[in-house]
Amino acid sequence: MSEILIENLNVWFGEHEERVDAVKGANLAVPKGGSFGLVGESGSGKSTILRAMMGLAPTWSGKIEVMGQPVGHERSRDFYRKVQMVFQDPYASLHPRHSVDQVLSETLSLHGFKDIDTRISKLLDDVGLGPAFRFRYPHQLSGGQRQRVAIARALASEPEILLLDEPTSALDVSVQAEILNLLTDLRAEHGLTYLMVSHNLAVVGHICSDIAVMQLGEIVETLGVEDMRAMRTEHPYTKHLLESSLLGLERS
Repeated sequence: MSEILIENLNVWFGEHEERVDAVKGANLAVPKGGSFGLVGESGSGKSTILRAMMGLAPTWSGKIEVMGQPVGHERSRDFYRKVQMVFQDPYASLHPRHSVDQVLSETLSLHGFKDIDTRISKLLDDVGLGPAFRFRYPHQLSGGQRQRVAIARALASEPEILLLDEPTSALDVSVQAEILNLLTDLRAEHGLTYLMVSHNLAVVGHICSDIAVMQLGEIVETLGVEDMRAMRTEHPYTKHLLESSLLGLERS
């Protein structure tokens, strides 16, 4: 049984002549403990799939299953405890006037945990931040440190699934690998399942075992990361993405 199952997912915005079809007939399956990547250029619909799963894109049709349970248009508290999302911009996703302690305390309280002090220390340790960071504010942290706090907040509810929306794209290249290695370690340590969105094929190749390539709202090809690295593709758009990625590496 798949931990995440999406069948014939359609997501749109607006109605009638103003309707925009952002995702069209998407299908994907992620096994428990797996790491699956959605890649494509900006506007291809990959982030919209994550938002539909989290209830942030309310107009959709098709089938979404999480841990064997169908997901409707209303989400329970239990759903949000088991499924968490890490967003692209760690500064925008953290309240500028809330300290790290406040961010984590509020999240833990919301999910009904009692031993908050102990849990905050453990969460900071899990993401590689010591106790010195506990009472700092977002503006006192680097981009990488802010993203570590955002990951700690996502882990606070003890989820089984993390949805990762371009989690390293707002960071310096030197910091990206640190965050990707952290995410890899956390998945192994906590038995997490990842569904990750990125436009960067190198990032996806670092953390995912399978990928789906999106173009203009449609999944045009699904392949293993080893096939991606070996350029074993069937769809011309996938080949175009891979060649563009290699060209970018040569220029850099």
